[in-house]
Amino acid sequence: MQFVFDHYHGLAGLGLWGYVAVTLLVMHVTLLGITLYYHRDQAHRAIDLHPALRHFFRFWLWMTTGANTKEWVAVHRKHHAFCEKEGDPHSPKVFGLRTVLLRGAELYRAEAADPATIEKYAKGTPDDWMQRNVYERYSNSGIALLAVTDIVLFGVPGIILLSIQLITMPLLAAGVINGLGHAKGYRNFETDDASTNLWPIAFFVAGEELHNNHHAFPSSAKFSLRRGEIDLGWLHIKLLAALGLVEVRRVAPVPELASVPGTLDLAALRAIIINRMHVLRHYSQSVTLPVLRAELERVGENAGAVCRRARRFLSRSPNMLDASSRQRLDELMSKHPSFKTVLEFRAELKTLWSGAHRSNEHLLADVKAWCTKAEASGIQKLQDFAVYLRSFAQAQALPA
Repeated sequence: MQFVFDHYHGLAGLGLWGYVAVTLLVMHVTLLGITLYYHRDQAHRAIDLHPALRHFFRFWLWMTTGANTKEWVAVHRKHHAFCEKEGDPHSPKVFGLRTVLLRGAELYRAEAADPATIEKYAKGTPDDWMQRNVYERYSNSGIALLAVTDIVLFGVPGIILLSIQLITMPLLAAGVINGLGHAKGYRNFETDDASTNLWPIAFFVAGEELHNNHHAFPSSAKFSLRRGEIDLGWLHIKLLAALGLVEVRRVAPVPELASVPGTLDLAALRAIIINRMHVLRHYSQSVTLPVLRAELERVGENAGAVCRRARRFLSRSPNMLDASSRQRLDELMSKHPSFKTVLEFRAELKTLWSGAHRSNEHLLADVKAWCTKAEASGIQKLQDFAVYLRSFAQAQALPA
């Protein structure tokens, strides 16, 4: 204790702004460890970090969070497997937003304590001597080591630094991302869950705030997909890749379209399915909303205001809507027949690639039939969308 009083500012002897800089730095390193190592490298295999970086992040996260790779990865993979359904470890739809925001870390620990979850979802994570004999056996020793280090280096202010370090993951990851990232914000893609993007609200969460983008393309190393979005994790990946410390395995696909549409074939079908999130987004932007706007203008309603309100619930699956949104959607469908028609076409299109145990030939025939039906619908926006789908075919024949 005398040492602490004699070295109030610790061995580092920092001033106010020095403490601020160190606090921001250690928080950022923790978030990088979560997004680069736990999330993109281990959980989804989107990147391959250099072994030295893997060892560093594994040690750092053990010390600053008390978590270990096997548990974090297992809980996260189960989240994707049961997203927004019973069995999801931390869904606001299942537990309520308040519970996930305030008790997200407790939900995580409860799921991580289930041996069945670890057995099924932690495959491929480190199982070496350090994992078994240090990180799992002495899970709380890392935090004790962090406490001693902070007090020795930074003195009494190190206690504040320690507190901030220990709440970084529970607050920002377990709370904000798992909570607000499934309740508030905007959606680029019509995923079958409630995931949202919090950009730019949570800019400093190293890209994890682009949560809807991630759920649309879970195995993509890059989370930013729209103009103006910035993924800090991806910027670090590009820098580390230039230094030879990381290899990018996968990024989200980008549709390749030809100016002249062709005849749909199996190659085009594969491209459509790979890009299905882009296809659904294009459908909403080029068919659903324009048709609704035209219907509203035809009857003299305030098209701009209605479309702005409708855009939010149109980006969600019907089972993800609250009662008020569901009622409003039903009202719009009953009043505007063309709008109802294009929603039915969208549901049919999505059902095509969601069906299990269907041969590629049968699926291709169904997509062709859908295009033929759209072309005969008498709705120009649907006819244009059929041309868009046929443009995937001709693009596959073009040289790379």
